[in-house]
Amino acid sequence: MDFTTSDGLSVSYDDIAPEGYERAILLVHGFASNRNEGWKRTGWYAALERRRFRVIALDQRGHGQSAKPHEPEAYRRGNLARDVVELIDHLGINRVDLFGYSMGARVASAAALAAPDRFSNLILGGVGDKMLTERPSARGDVMAQAMLTDDPESITEPFLRSFRQFADEQGEDRQALAAFTNAENPPLDTDGFATLPMQVLVVAGQRESNGDPEVLAKAFAHGHGVIVPGCDHFSAIPHALTKAAVFDFIDGVLDDPWAR
Repeated sequence: MDFTTSDGLSVSYDDIAPEGYERAILLVHGFASNRNEGWKRTGWYAALERRRFRVIALDQRGHGQSAKPHEPEAYRRGNLARDVVELIDHLGINRVDLFGYSMGARVASAAALAAPDRFSNLILGGVGDKMLTERPSARGDVMAQAMLTDDPESITEPFLRSFRQFADEQGEDRQALAAFTNAENPPLDTDGFATLPMQVLVVAGQRESNGDPEVLAKAFAHGHGVIVPGCDHFSAIPHALTKAAVFDFIDGVLDDPWAR
């Protein structure tokens, strides 16, 4: 399915509503991924459906089956966060749980800051306390170069090479991904994290390159941090212990007024 954003782009999404579902969750994938690779193949669709969730997952602009403009300004974080809110508006839903992974966690955070009344609970995966000190850097330039080079073997940094390989495996538009990384974004309003009214889970692997999830969780008024033993950034998302942490978190906040 598709909907058109307020700035005229087509965004693709899945909306799977089991009969008699009890709550809805919106999933926001990471960079160079898509809804199928980030959430369906890793077992999240099936696990959430078994828990009687209505599962909504979008391909972020520049990814999957969504529109792929080649202009960096299309990928400003405010646009990405607005896509999330406009999707639940399009579906006529008042409030959902929101789960973002990696880059998707940053988008989910921005959406929660922009429209806190629309999200019952916030789940951030694949991030840690480095998110509190992130500033614009040359990372976007080198990631763009990694996406655009004709010779992937020339990429010497493992982090960059892994994302280029991932993008190639998914058949993503590397020019769009390069534009995505070159978008000019101010730092997240991390001071605003403490004002968010919903319960927040931050979950990441023990070998997560983005820092400590337990430290990041302390920046939120109602934050909970979980470290998944033995996992890195990529292996944590499909792991059964990550799913267990998410479901334990949700089960623990069912009686919270923001979860209704």
